[in-house]
Amino acid sequence: MSTATDNRRKAPAGERVADWADGRLGIYSLAKANMRKIFPDHWSFMLGEVCLYSFLIIILTGVYLTLFFHPSMNEVVYHGSYVPMQGMRMSEAYKSTLDISFDIRGGLLLRQIHHWAALVFLAAMMLHMMRVFFTGAFRKPREINWLFGFLLLVLGTFTGFTGYGLPDDLLSGTGIRIAQGLILSIPLVGTYISMFLFGGEFPGTDFVARFYSIHILLLPGIMLGLVVAHLILVVYHKHTQFPGPGRTEKNVVGMPLMPVYMAKAGGFFFLVFGVIAAIAAIATINPVWAMGPYRPDQVSTNAQPDWYLGMSEGIFRAMPGWEINIAGHTLVLGVFIPLLIFGLVLTAMAVYPFLESWVTGDKREHHLLDRPRNAPTRTAFGVAWLVMYGVGLVNGGNDLWATHFHLSVNSVTWFVRITFFTAPIVAFIVTRRICLGLQRRDRDKVLHGRESGIIKRLPHGEFVEVHEPLSQDQLFTLTSHEQPKPLELEPEVDENGVTRKAGASQRLRAKLSKGFYGEGTHIPKPTAEEYHEITSGHGHH
Repeated sequence: MSTATDNRRKAPAGERVADWADGRLGIYSLAKANMRKIFPDHWSFMLGEVCLYSFLIIILTGVYLTLFFHPSMNEVVYHGSYVPMQGMRMSEAYKSTLDISFDIRGGLLLRQIHHWAALVFLAAMMLHMMRVFFTGAFRKPREINWLFGFLLLVLGTFTGFTGYGLPDDLLSGTGIRIAQGLILSIPLVGTYISMFLFGGEFPGTDFVARFYSIHILLLPGIMLGLVVAHLILVVYHKHTQFPGPGRTEKNVVGMPLMPVYMAKAGGFFFLVFGVIAAIAAIATINPVWAMGPYRPDQVSTNAQPDWYLGMSEGIFRAMPGWEINIAGHTLVLGVFIPLLIFGLVLTAMAVYPFLESWVTGDKREHHLLDRPRNAPTRTAFGVAWLVMYGVGLVNGGNDLWATHFHLSVNSVTWFVRITFFTAPIVAFIVTRRICLGLQRRDRDKVLHGRESGIIKRLPHGEFVEVHEPLSQDQLFTLTSHEQPKPLELEPEVDENGVTRKAGASQRLRAKLSKGFYGEGTHIPKPTAEEYHEITSGHGHH
């Protein structure tokens, strides 16, 4: 006993502290079970890391900015170092933003990093969700994690909007005034929501303080909890991986979390931080000193929303100014309908994993990812959504398109009104045909090999191109995917002669399933007999 005690006393101080903590918290056993967790290696998985690291950068820079920002709308007279605004009346919020930009050491750079990190965070989340969607990573057991990611995207959008309004400059004030009009268009409850957010009639004297609490406490707290839950589920469910030799639904091929993955992740964090800092130092964003303080009787020209709100802004600009009166109340359809459309688009994003599972009848666990070409209907839906978003984003800046390209604003608006509904349909059809073409190309590669570019003349004078046969690894990757069959309706008469009529939901499900997996939605994979017949020399060069 004394020997063990003596050994502990001779151990380094750090080891003694670790032993003390492990004896009370059980850290060693927990770390031993999780630090050797295997993660696959693929460039697309880094998109999720960019989301996490930019979120950490937002928190770090945001904490610094809160030390100097005054969330008050009390009017003061500016006497700071920015000469063009000397003697102007403005809110304390706007004055403190100017002070951070011109008088606090490193303040302007950190403001820029904070804003750019927010844009990168939302862009990375969008790309990460696209990767998850197109590869089918949202399928069982990850539907809840998809919802967590979706909520992070939505809450990140609202957090960005509330932060965008804090400086109380003319540009942000104009945007918040638009948002207040959208809220007021909601029947029955719009007025109450507006009063709750703004503390009375807009602009009032409270909305900066209220937005400040929402921006630094409420929304980041919820998002931090969602990030932790998201990461816990990633570890619990194990990471998805692309199909390949040795990879099955029951294993993960990759590198351990410690030390390999942690070293790579740590370096990548500093790389992301460095890139965002470089962009912030080079490209100025949101120069509030050029806008001036907000005044309700003024509107900033060339006012554009941040890109993540571009689609919603575009829908509102495209909608005609319709209004109707019901029982003495005015319903502003020109604002409410676009708000409803935007909400329906977001709802469709949230429930898609459950909808696909119901349509296809697939209740199995999936840990291997799909190549987008092998799920043409899903891929076509994703591209159609992106085209719809892009069309809305174009109309979000219809005035700039008109002035820069010498077009009529009305022409741009009418173009968007038409293409918002037609372009996604065209994109769906074209994308599915492209996926089928790529499937056909994969089939030809499996049967005939890869084109080598070498032309050979046969003894009878015919010229042919020599094809290089694929390796077994490549053959496995191109043929390992499943090709499910559409669901069939149960017979109207069962084995006992009892008539059983299918319900409307069953008929709808069967019809949608046929759209996903029916005839013309897949190119059949080559069979083993076809492969052996071709490679045995009959028609193969």
